[in-house]
Amino acid sequence: MSARMKQNQKTLQLPLSAATNDMSTTLTDSCALEDNNFPFDAISDIAEIESWRKEINRPIYHIHKWWAQRLGTVFRAITLGALMPSGTDIMEAFYQPTRLTGKVVFDPFMGSGTTLGEALKLGSRVIGRDINPVAHFLVKTAFSEHNRELIMETFEDIKRDVAEDIKSYYKARLDDGTEVDVLYFFWVKCIDCPECSSSVELFSSRIFARHAYPRRHPVCQCVCPSCGDVISILYDAQETTCLSCLHTFNPQSGTARGQKATCPKCSHSFRIAKTAQDKSSTLEHKLYAKLVLLPNGEKCYMRANDADRYLYDKSVGELAKRANAYPVSEILPGHNSNQAIGYNYRYWHQMFNDRQLLCLSILADRIREIPDLSVRELFTCLFSGVLEFNNLFTSYKGEGTGAVRHMFAHHILKPERVPLEANLWGTSKSSGSFSTMFHGRIRRALDYAANPFELHKPEDGKPRSTRKIFGLSEPLGFEVGENYSELKKGRRVVISCGDSKQTDLEDGSVDAVISDPPFFDNVHYSELADFFYVWQRHILGAEGPRYSTTTRSSGEVQSVDASEFTNRLLGVWSEAHRVLVDNGVLVFTYHHSRSEGWRSVLDAVVRAGFCITAAHPVKAEMSVAMPKAQAKEPIDLDIIVVCRKRGQWARRQWDEDQWDEVLPTISGQIERFGRRGRRLSRNDVRVVVMAQMIRQLSQLQDVDDMQRALETNQPRIEAAIEELHALHDCRQEEVGP
Repeated sequence: MSARMKQNQKTLQLPLSAATNDMSTTLTDSCALEDNNFPFDAISDIAEIESWRKEINRPIYHIHKWWAQRLGTVFRAITLGALMPSGTDIMEAFYQPTRLTGKVVFDPFMGSGTTLGEALKLGSRVIGRDINPVAHFLVKTAFSEHNRELIMETFEDIKRDVAEDIKSYYKARLDDGTEVDVLYFFWVKCIDCPECSSSVELFSSRIFARHAYPRRHPVCQCVCPSCGDVISILYDAQETTCLSCLHTFNPQSGTARGQKATCPKCSHSFRIAKTAQDKSSTLEHKLYAKLVLLPNGEKCYMRANDADRYLYDKSVGELAKRANAYPVSEILPGHNSNQAIGYNYRYWHQMFNDRQLLCLSILADRIREIPDLSVRELFTCLFSGVLEFNNLFTSYKGEGTGAVRHMFAHHILKPERVPLEANLWGTSKSSGSFSTMFHGRIRRALDYAANPFELHKPEDGKPRSTRKIFGLSEPLGFEVGENYSELKKGRRVVISCGDSKQTDLEDGSVDAVISDPPFFDNVHYSELADFFYVWQRHILGAEGPRYSTTTRSSGEVQSVDASEFTNRLLGVWSEAHRVLVDNGVLVFTYHHSRSEGWRSVLDAVVRAGFCITAAHPVKAEMSVAMPKAQAKEPIDLDIIVVCRKRGQWARRQWDEDQWDEVLPTISGQIERFGRRGRRLSRNDVRVVVMAQMIRQLSQLQDVDDMQRALETNQPRIEAAIEELHALHDCRQEEVGP
């Protein structure tokens, strides 16, 4: 922060209660989040631990799927920094029972509710709003009061009424006649060869099951291309012979490779997507294997047989007898849905096979009968989460990890060539089932809500030694209001569904706006959320926010057009400017790999009447996220962007000296991460550089001047990124692992 800015600030030191650090007095003009020594590096280390087991370390935000979820550790620190005065030791406050009593926090893009939960734990009142009804539903469900005893009783009632019926469709018999549970059925997509019309099984490899750590557990399973038998082999075997038919083959190769397939009968090679598009229906599936749970608790892979096919055919017949068994709703074209449409998926129910639809129908009908609305909504939330792991877009991760790779691992609706069908009710050794997710998600979230904890990184730095610190936060569970008038009457939580460019909040009624806005060219949440939404309407009806047949809205901020995204974001930030107290802060997290992403944010912030007073890099994406793992230069950092109303700050002209002002801050932030052993990618360095650049530019007098300065300095920015990244890499090599 410049000296001139500091001259325009009035710092008010607030008294802290020894017991709770109670912040019930007026907000200071300068907050701890604007301090240069804000502990983003220490916070990132704790957030890193959280990110590996997010559903365990912050289960309240993970009772249902949402996209691009940020970390609770980070938002606890942000909330503390935004609402506590400059000079506060944030790490000390982080591990104290700090209470921000009377403060009001507003999140206009509440998503899964991370901002709201962290602010509530610190004693604040919160207002959450999201244009997507699925986000509204999951956050309202997460933070509502719940009768734990009634919830447990309801689960047992559901289990008594439908569990055996559902489980009867996931049975198999051993050679000695013993009936066993099937954990997973294995399917493969088949497509007719355009040359000879033979059915081609789209295996990229004949190995369909291996351990997550194959060098330690080298035995894997493959399917014979000649007779279909299941064979145990070593994971790196290049040749094997089937003992049933004596056929010799390379298990590493299959008929599909990349975007093409080769017919094993006539050797014709063809494009899979083009051939699929030429059909008038979705591709057929062939059942080829199963994994059963033996009476002694061991697992055994077996080939699929006629009894398995008979059982599946039985489910087809039973489904046909049920009226209104599932929602029939069209998949609309879109950036994230077009790939599925290209494979002739026209309706959401086509993403399930008939056995899955039958079992889901049985569950949905039973949940609809729950008399208590809040409990019915909670179990609908659970049901909705089960959908993610029980459809034909899932795949098998193998042994040694959660077995089911859920359908949104790639953030798109990507048709799976070798889908996995899990036991929908589940067993003690199941993954992604109704029963296991009840205990793993719902019960765990209820435990966390009753007694929240924070993670404490051990001095030795080993994650296994991480401690959970209880007693720091207030329990979660409230009567949730729907509008601002209820907050004025004393409600702690108000959650609404709608366009955040227009709210019912009064002028100057909010102390801090804290959020994580969507990216304009990334995951389009509404296109994916419809997958859940159609089932939620099917169970709960079309009341309230569920009036529309889709979650898509013309008012949503996301858009592939940069100028459209800018204008929509501007609308939300303008509303934030209106509802903020004059000395309040707008804080949001952001990252982007392209310059237009930063230009959009700068433009929206400044035109809304704000300037950026601080920017801190911090741990962002989940460490196990598939898109991150597949990226060449993954972004592991978010930028905490801190904004004040522009009228409070003196404006300045851009000059070359300002670049020299920016570089020391950038270097210092990168060095702080380096000292903690965090290796940054080139794109991580980019977000640090761009954040400090737009912070400086936001203080100029004219928006056009800002954009010109950003454009004319682009070569200099790129050169600095390369130099800083090379220097960082060099230093990390010297330090070693």
